[in-house]
Amino acid sequence: MLVETGAIPLSPVPFFFPSQNPAPSAILRAMVVQAKPTPNPNAMKFTLPARLFARPLSFASREAAAAHPLAAAIFALGRVYNVFMVQDFITVNKLPEVAWESLVEPIQECIENYLTFYGDAASEV
Repeated sequence: MLVETGAIPLSPVPFFFPSQNPAPSAILRAMVVQAKPTPNPNAMKFTLPARLFARPLSFASREAAAAHPLAAAIFALGRVYNVFMVQDFITVNKLPEVAWESLVEPIQECIENYLTFYGDAASEV
């Protein structure tokens, strides 16, 4: 639906001029990774700005995560015992004695760094 204002029709959907159109990886980096609690107090869901994972990926240990750069980075923070990635979110499980306040921001930074470094190829890693 277009909204008419005088002679210039305005679209409700924002657009970019070709010279200003950011690359898809720039759009991914500009969007915020949100942390959302789950019914499990030891699990936190991190929503991504786009669908990145075509198939579920689950890592139950640091060793299992070693081959995947994002999972390895999250495990490197310590105090984490599971990372699950699917479509447009990542669920991270922490040890019961650890407070989320010490992990949420570092996990978000890991995810944002991953999106920045891998950009458009993030879903292929």
